[in-house]
Amino acid sequence: MTHTLHVKAFSEATDMAGRIKAIVYGPKFPATSISVDAKEFTKLFKDAGESSVITLKGLDTDQDVLIHDIQKNVVKGNIVHADLYVVQKGQKLKVHVPLVFIGVAGAVKTNGANLVKVLHEIEVEADAKHLPHEIEVDVSVLAEIDDQILVSDLKVGSGVKILTAETDLIALASKPVEEKEEESTEIDMASIEVEKKGKKDEEESAE
Repeated sequence: MTHTLHVKAFSEATDMAGRIKAIVYGPKFPATSISVDAKEFTKLFKDAGESSVITLKGLDTDQDVLIHDIQKNVVKGNIVHADLYVVQKGQKLKVHVPLVFIGVAGAVKTNGANLVKVLHEIEVEADAKHLPHEIEVDVSVLAEIDDQILVSDLKVGSGVKILTAETDLIALASKPVEEKEEESTEIDMASIEVEKKGKKDEEESAE
């Protein structure tokens, strides 16, 4: 999927109403301050994340970039600044790609197991055109309790190298925890009656 973002050169006189300040930089690209439409960038970040290449339009020449970092307003939670890293053609990139869980685990559906998701992203290396936006994890292979999915079980496209350890656990069907029944505390009425009678006898003796 191709993502594009329209940008404007930034200056102190730039009207920043509804816009976000950003910086574009790379090994062969001098750091350049720009501004982007806040709504457009927020939607793009939601769709593209930090592992999809974005083409910037509005500079002297179009530039392919990755969203390297963002800063948010600590109170409102909206994005207030972004770092955009220029990608060179053929350059190998290391990024963290989110895992998307699909399917239904048979162990959960039929055996009452708990689906435990251990990893939610992995690190990969690839050139810009092969970078995956996300990687699917099909949990339907978890048919029995204690079945596991490891990083080595993942399927990725050609040109993508997984850097996360192959033996790292992604998900498992865990045995359900049995809830202990609370012990019922039965009231021994006979002992209460004996205790009351004993106190009454003591009171009568005292008199």
